Amino acid sequence: MPKETINPADLFPSLQYGFSQVVTSSGGKSVYLSGQVAWDASQRIVGPGDLRLQTRQSLENVKTAMEAAGGQLNDVVSMRIYIVEAMLDESRHVSEALRGYFSEDQAPATTWIGVRALADKEFLIEIEAIGVIEL
Repeated sequence: MPKETINPADLFPSLQYGFSQVVTSSGGKSVYLSGQVAWDASQRIVGPGDLRLQTRQSLENVKTAMEAAGGQLNDVVSMRIYIVEAMLDESRHVSEALRGYFSEDQAPATTWIGVRALADKEFLIEIEAIGVIEL
């Protein structure tokens, strides 16, 4: 994939949290994913009340969506992660999942946002992603 991750020494070390400070890409097919939550294909919540399980299901859904577009999870260059405020104390589960799904040399640029609520009261996390697939 035509991307490069950059983690300048003058910025905090973000790889410990599972993301890069900067990702560049050139060429390729851009893919914009809607926010992915912890619903399975039958619209059942996976991991009610469990941020760790919901994060993993949301990332599995990102993976499925990228594959449907003809790419792979490592084609993701940027993510916005919305976490319900009440769960921010458990955000270590998000870091752990990101490190498990993305290697350091493929970690996307990522922004985490604490929100009061998401579209359904059962959702604890929602992940938007942008990918670039090599042509």
